[in-house]
Order: sequence, then C-alpha cells, then structure tokens
Amino acid sequence: MCSELLKFQLVPDESEGILKLKLLDARFCRVRHCPVCQWRRSLMWKARAYKILPQVVTDYPKHRWLFVTLTIKNCQIEELRENLDSMNKAFKRFTELKVWPAKGWVKSTEVTKGRDGVSAHPHLHILAMVPPSYFSHAYLSHTKWVALWQQCLRIDYQPVVHTSAIAKHHNPSLLIPEILKYQVKESDLVGDREWFLELTRQLHKSRAIAVGGILRQYMRELEEKNQDLIDESEETDEVDGESLYLRWERKLQRFNIE
Repeated sequence: MCSELLKFQLVPDESEGILKLKLLDARFCRVRHCPVCQWRRSLMWKARAYKILPQVVTDYPKHRWLFVTLTIKNCQIEELRENLDSMNKAFKRFTELKVWPAKGWVKSTEVTKGRDGVSAHPHLHILAMVPPSYFSHAYLSHTKWVALWQQCLRIDYQPVVHTSAIAKHHNPSLLIPEILKYQVKESDLVGDREWFLELTRQLHKSRAIAVGGILRQYMRELEEKNQDLIDESEETDEVDGESLYLRWERKLQRFNIE
C-alpha cells in the first residue's frame, strides 16, 4: 500500500513562465526494505551528497578520491547480522591503523543474494578522500589492501578487495550513484519470501550509511535518520491553491487523477 496516494503542486521551473509538478506529500510506508521507500531514501542521500561534495572539493582541492569495495565470504542468511557486525568492527580497526590512507570517507553497506540463491553476500562500498601523498610514499598496493583487510577481519583466508582511483581532475560525485544506491536489490527482495523475511530480521536497526573523518562535518545528514522521504528541495512555496492528487488503482495498474 506504499505511495498509493501522491500529492503534487505546480511550481516555477528554471525556465521563465514554465511550471512543473513537484511532489509535495505522499503516504510512504517507510518499511526499511520497501523498494519505493528505499529508492526515495537513496534519492535524498544522492541529492544531499551532490550538493555537499563540491564544497569539499573546493576546501581540499589537492586531495584525491578512491572507490573501495571490501568483502568477506558469503554466509547463511541467518548469520548475516553476525557477519556485518564483524565487518563493521574490522572496518573500524582498519581506520585506526597508521597506514589507513583516508582523511574522510563515506561507507555504505550492500547485501546481495549469493549465486546459490540461498546465501547472503555482504560487502562495504567506501568513497575515500586521500591526501596527495597517498600516490607517492603512502600508497597501498592491492596486495597490501587485501592483507590489511584480512588482518582487521581476523580471518584465515584472503578476502576479495577492489580499489580504484578517480582520475585527478574528475569529480568524485561520479561515484555517488554507486555509493548511495539501494542496500538490497529489488530482485533479491521478491525472489524468496523466507529469505526476505530473514533478511529483514537480520538488518533490523542496522545502519546503511556511515560517514567518517573530516567528511563527517559536511555529510552528517547522510547518516540514516527518521526522514519523511520528501526531500527539502521539494518543499516549495505554492504557486496557487490548487493541488493535484494521484491515486494508484490496483486493478488498472496505473495512477488516476483524483
């Protein structure tokens, strides 16, 4: 029953004399893994990050950006919470090492279904801001990344780690869609009822987005809070007193104007 009633209002567009529809209100269910609410939450995070990152780049023009993915072996869905707790503790240990290169970072948690259709594959996506010295004397090779992540996880196998650097003059905002996307793919949510229900139990009250280092002062609002899923940019003054309501008609599988 999520978002079956939408309220829009006419607002001025950037083009003079043109009006466009803006979402003013909606009845979102706010269930953690509802595909619609997950999508809306992701849009809000992205909008705020796009607004904030240019200021970070202006304040730290010589810093570079890395995209890092940290993984562990697939686990049974019933063991997901335990594995995520271990990963988050390991990441905290990683950031406390002297060799940790990032001065600021955004960390997002993603869970996908394993290829066997039963297990869970938890992994962390990191957007890391590093000083110029990282690419000279402080550089970490791929082998070193793997060894350090293994050390912090306290495991007896080599985990999979992916690292890539954003080109020197490229905007880090290019990676925002990958960092601040869904926590769980919609296709994984609907394929297996029992898997989905256990996933919901395992991820209850867990944090999808975390910000650390000097980025915290810029991007604190990205961390998950009780949000109304209506972005601040959508809160605009009325052009007139008229509102447009759309209601989802299940039998027709479409929205109708109220």
